[in-house]
Amino acid sequence: MCLGELAEVVGVDTGTAAQVRVGGRAGTVSLLTLPDPGVPVAPGDWLLVHAGFALARLTAEDAAQAREIRERSTT
Repeated sequence: MCLGELAEVVGVDTGTAAQVRVGGRAGTVSLLTLPDPGVPVAPGDWLLVHAGFALARLTAEDAAQAREIRERSTT
């Protein structure tokens, strides 16, 4: 089973890549796999990422709920 990670966008390199923070780690993800590439990604946005690719955009509320669920499941 593959699990995606929640990533907060901290910068956009180009229209096809973004700098993100995943927990305490920083990295770069490809935006080429997002379902709606016409909507730009901006700092502060949340993404579901896996293997270096952004799979979906999340609202801040959805990201907060997902973090809560993950924190409860690891305790």
